[in-house]
Amino acid sequence: MCGIVGYIGEKNSNEVIFNGLTRLEYRGYDSAGIGVQDNGIQQVKTAGKVADLIKACQLENFPQSQVGIGHTRWATHGVPNNLNAHPHKDNSGKFTLVHNGIIENYLSIRKLLSKNGIECKSETDTEVLVQLIGYIYNKENISFEEAVRSALVEVIGAYGIVVLCSDEPNKMVAAKKGSPLVLGVGENEFIIASDTSPIINYTRKIIYLDDGEILICDKNNFAVKNIDENIEVSKTINEIKYSLDQIEKSGYDHFMLKEIHEQPTSIAESMRGRIIKNDGKIKLGGLQDHLHDILNTKRIIITACGTSWHAGLIGSYVIEELVRMPVNVEYASEFRYRETVVGPDTVIFAISQSGETADTLAAIKKAKSLGALTVGIVNTVGSSIARETDCGVYIHAGPEIGVASTKAFTSQVTVLNLIAILMAQVKDQNIKEVSHLINDLELLPQKVNEILTNTDEIQEVAKHFIDAENFLYLGRGYQFPVALEGALKLKEISYIHAEGYPAAEMKHGPIALIDENMPVVFIVTKKGYEKILSNIKEVTSRGGKVIIITSFDRDELYEISKFVIKVPEIHQCILPILTTIPLQILAYNIAKNKGCNVDQPRNLAKSVTVE
Repeated sequence: MCGIVGYIGEKNSNEVIFNGLTRLEYRGYDSAGIGVQDNGIQQVKTAGKVADLIKACQLENFPQSQVGIGHTRWATHGVPNNLNAHPHKDNSGKFTLVHNGIIENYLSIRKLLSKNGIECKSETDTEVLVQLIGYIYNKENISFEEAVRSALVEVIGAYGIVVLCSDEPNKMVAAKKGSPLVLGVGENEFIIASDTSPIINYTRKIIYLDDGEILICDKNNFAVKNIDENIEVSKTINEIKYSLDQIEKSGYDHFMLKEIHEQPTSIAESMRGRIIKNDGKIKLGGLQDHLHDILNTKRIIITACGTSWHAGLIGSYVIEELVRMPVNVEYASEFRYRETVVGPDTVIFAISQSGETADTLAAIKKAKSLGALTVGIVNTVGSSIARETDCGVYIHAGPEIGVASTKAFTSQVTVLNLIAILMAQVKDQNIKEVSHLINDLELLPQKVNEILTNTDEIQEVAKHFIDAENFLYLGRGYQFPVALEGALKLKEISYIHAEGYPAAEMKHGPIALIDENMPVVFIVTKKGYEKILSNIKEVTSRGGKVIIITSFDRDELYEISKFVIKVPEIHQCILPILTTIPLQILAYNIAKNKGCNVDQPRNLAKSVTVE
């Protein structure tokens, strides 16, 4: 989950690397480092943010260079400190390396190195890899490229790496297996990064490295080879489609706030060109060739992690209601390890904002090995999941920088509705209901905007609960996943313990927690209103503080609670999108009022690319 930048060209590499690491800081922000070619390899590392690294380099009069690598870390092996920060050097000082991923057999490699007199200084698995490269290079008297390749053949685990060698100062070597790496192709320059955000300032031409590939480049040329067979492979040059403005704050205090307010646009983009207005049909070109297999499958499984899992749960409700097909929703982290009944008659929908989520990617590979058809629902074009799945649909939400997902979630739910409608239309099922849903989908961006243009009330509610230690979120039916998502948003960015439950389950345990200090958020809709009203009264009778998010405007709700937030009415399949947005705003304002780092919450990173 770390961020990597490498540069070779005619510019000042330090400037390119610092700018790139700043853009990548959402991937990890507990330490950072830079290494450059300058009469050998010079480097500076520091615990803290990229800004701390820049200050340290200024204090040390760090040399300018045209070849360098940088890293911003999310710690796995070893605490965040200067010693464990990347880059890591081998003991000879000839090699320096940055790494995203986990080397699973690092202990056995460390023992091998120790037997040969090479001791590691840090606690990291990464240092073991660079020491192994140096050991092989010095022992076998082979080239820089061949030493890296030979070491990687011995490695078990996931990695995205970039390596420098002082003996070949005008060359960079990079490799990928399980962790993303992208090559930016410029004029007499190349930029290697964990994603495209550090590249867009300099070029829009990019190449995605695939698993098991090694990249070798100097200022003028590059080559990509298969690691195992050492055979050169041809690569397609792609183009970055988004604009630079989309990865800037654009006057907002935080990326999360910007992305919350972008949801009318991101939802509209998710639907653009997919609802054919003349006949009300849904068109999803990415599914066209496999639609027959999807509709004739015996089993659908949706797999995802975190927020994407919550979107998948809503999607399962919509598919079951409109298409009358059974759907299971699995955490990818569990699906990949347990025995599952999966075969050629199974379709796996995999949901991921980044398209790089390690557990989801592993679940896809497992499903494919068992003969299942895999369908990707991702945001990031060209991502690993997009390339690994048999077919899929992009959500087109645009870049999402804030660690706590907002617009990606609502776009995922939008796209899952489009998929369910398409399936229902092809099966000629629930056509009247589907027509109603399509009409409301077209009104959705406007209704989201209604909520976002009047957030003062939600901000006032947030002020009352900044000192709360616990929250409970309750919803029924389609609103149960919303309760889960609301609780997740709050705990992610404010560090307040929060749990989401089906409202009917409250009496099966959580009601024991209710007292005068417990805020309880109820998501109230017309369907099941009397039942959830009863749940609310059970909480108020025990002194609980009730916050109501509702699309069903009844006077008695205002009598029960002084904290009532109204959202517009809309079809129940997409109502979770509207009820989620006040919960995003509530979490944001509580966290902001507490002084929390909203965009970079502690211990979290945006893309979970390691187990």
